[in-house]
Amino acid sequence: MAGNVSMNYTSTPLQSSSENSESSWVRWALILIALGFLTLFLVLPLVAIFIKAFEKGWDVYLSAISSPDALSAIKLTALIALISVPINAIFGVIAAWAVTKFKFRGKSVLITIIDLPFAISPVIAGLVFVLLFSVHGLFGTWLLDHNLKIIFAVPGIALATLLVTFPFVARELIPLMQTQGTADEEASLTLGASGLKTFLLVTLPNIKWGLLYGMILCTARAIGEFGAVSVVSGHIRGVTNTMPLHIEILYNEYQFSAAFAVASLMSLFAIITLVVKNMIEWKTKKSILIEKGDD
Repeated sequence: MAGNVSMNYTSTPLQSSSENSESSWVRWALILIALGFLTLFLVLPLVAIFIKAFEKGWDVYLSAISSPDALSAIKLTALIALISVPINAIFGVIAAWAVTKFKFRGKSVLITIIDLPFAISPVIAGLVFVLLFSVHGLFGTWLLDHNLKIIFAVPGIALATLLVTFPFVARELIPLMQTQGTADEEASLTLGASGLKTFLLVTLPNIKWGLLYGMILCTARAIGEFGAVSVVSGHIRGVTNTMPLHIEILYNEYQFSAAFAVASLMSLFAIITLVVKNMIEWKTKKSILIEKGDD
């Protein structure tokens, strides 16, 4: 009996060592597979874009990104981002506040509507605005009578971009605000602070990093949006072409160096976005650890 007991005790460390070595092998195998996949499908194509962009030298590169059509596309893309991101930030905060701080009928419906752009194709989102605001659309006659143009113009591009990007801020804030609860706001209101003051001094500081994170994702999507913008823009060179549409036109015209030059600018922005996103994630985790330490 004693011998059996001692045998069981001596076998346990061996079994544990075997399990550790097996889990270590599995861990490294998964890491290598993930790195290989990312290298093959993300890093190498990104490197190829920059190699192709500078293939014919700096002069061709600078000429491609400084041409009138390219500058117009860059300015329009920046304008659309400046329009859509602040509006979506305001909407996202309001929607997240309503979902997390209040109880009301139809909350699940509101959340479903917020998620809707994730489910539908961007092309369908663009077609919706064509059906509404084109010459033969639902409001086409009224728009013509008042000399207003939405489709094949900047307003249509802005509306389409707003539709496909508005979930990002709200969806980033809702789980964050649900985790934080309502105790801080209730304490502020109990002490006599107004709703606006409570929001500015209590809620906003608590969600600032999540808000910035959602705005960065929204900006990246607004700059890179192709499908919905392609439907409503009309591809008017130098007028309604954003950077993705300009790249497509250059590529279809076999101006590969110019197309990859503009694409490299978008890739550079993506890299900057990634760096900023990681910094915000680090700041968010640090603030959470500090709060836990205070508690």
